[in-house]
Amino acid sequence: MILLILKLLLAHLIGDFFLQPQKWVKDKEKKKLKSIWLYIHVAIHVVLMFLIVWDLSYTTLILSITFSHLIIDALKLILQRKKTKRLFFFIDQLLHFITIIVLVTLLGQNDYEFTLTLSANHLLLTICLLFLTMPTSIIMKTIFTKWNISKLTKDNESLKDAGKYIGILERLLVFIFIAVGHWEAVGFLITAKSVFRFGDLASTKERKLTEYILIGTLISFGIAVVVSLIYLNLQTYI
Repeated sequence: MILLILKLLLAHLIGDFFLQPQKWVKDKEKKKLKSIWLYIHVAIHVVLMFLIVWDLSYTTLILSITFSHLIIDALKLILQRKKTKRLFFFIDQLLHFITIIVLVTLLGQNDYEFTLTLSANHLLLTICLLFLTMPTSIIMKTIFTKWNISKLTKDNESLKDAGKYIGILERLLVFIFIAVGHWEAVGFLITAKSVFRFGDLASTKERKLTEYILIGTLISFGIAVVVSLIYLNLQTYI
């Protein structure tokens, strides 16, 4: 059952965070249930689940998850407002996660043996690594919508999307260091980033920008540490 849950979670991560362009999200928020991208998005989830699970005996389960996904997304679009977008984003993801576990428990009791050469441990590793890339970047972006970040960074020249890719790389490095048991390397990484950032922080008198950088760094490293610990602890159960 754990293997099946991991495969469905992998399909969800890919469908929600990697195969859903921002223009689709904006169109859904504007047109709500009339947006064609809502239904294309759900259809992509169906295809992904069938491809990753690769077992037609779970058709009822997959269609049930698909229907619940559509309902959850539809309710989110109808109920959310500009001030509650961040809250509904996290509620939406939590409900998807809970739904997958509940429906697998109720409908996925078959003996699941076909793995497509991927063990449960490999799937868990893949999910953790993928989560630390775009999904975490989107989560952090959602958290920071509380503040006007573009105003704070208006006069600070930098490469396009450089911060996003730096964050992805540092989270992946933290995960790898912890997974192989080298916590001291995480401390070295934090120190190295602090040294490089010191010049930026020292040259600006903007306290808000300094706080933004510190909060972003702590959240990024914190998520990577938590995901790493979850991975290490779940390994004992699979």
